[in-house]
Amino acid sequence: MRLDRFLSNFPEFSRLDARMLLAAGRVRVDGRRITDGRFEVREFSRVELDERLLQAGKPARYFMLYKPSGHVSATEHPEHPTVLDLLDEPDKHELHLGGRLDLTTTGLLLITNDGLWSRRLTQPERKQPKVYLVETEQPIGAEYAETFAQGLYFAYEGLTTLPAQLDILDTRKARLTLHEGRYHQVKRMFGHFRNRVVGLHRESVGPLKLDPQMKPGDYRSLTDEEVAHF
Repeated sequence: MRLDRFLSNFPEFSRLDARMLLAAGRVRVDGRRITDGRFEVREFSRVELDERLLQAGKPARYFMLYKPSGHVSATEHPEHPTVLDLLDEPDKHELHLGGRLDLTTTGLLLITNDGLWSRRLTQPERKQPKVYLVETEQPIGAEYAETFAQGLYFAYEGLTTLPAQLDILDTRKARLTLHEGRYHQVKRMFGHFRNRVVGLHRESVGPLKLDPQMKPGDYRSLTDEEVAHF
């Protein structure tokens, strides 16, 4: 919300009052004097008028979770435990997921109460690279890498996937880098060769890698530097 509109929502301040208060330098947001009424105020912002606190601002929360298999990427589910069940945090109903992983997929999952941050994380146009470790039922051929680099046509959506990088690590193991997140995309890509994915683990999203000290089910808060990646 614009700061001038935020101020004018208080019954004692008109739009004109709001502009005058701003012009006089009497309004601070997160400790900074703000004179521009177009400045965006969020639910996390601390807003003060002189010595009066208008909004305390709630803390923004950002978590990295090592998702284990068997937990669904949802805030609630009638059949399976959810990833939020793994968090020992207050007001979990305020949290949401910055992207999703399939029920059996493991690895890095990001959880937050900051909607703008999670949208930056998941917007398709930002093309954040997502790196997966893939294990398959059948051997992985060299032709997979060439096909994935060209893009695969998904008839259901009527689109061609973005170029993806495949690095073959072993006979049935590879590292795949995607720049999008289509429905069951990794499994469908390997399904093009009739090769079933038997293990899928997300190692990183953008520059953020899963903490190597973490085990399945562990989580921790992101550092300020990690939050600033997105």
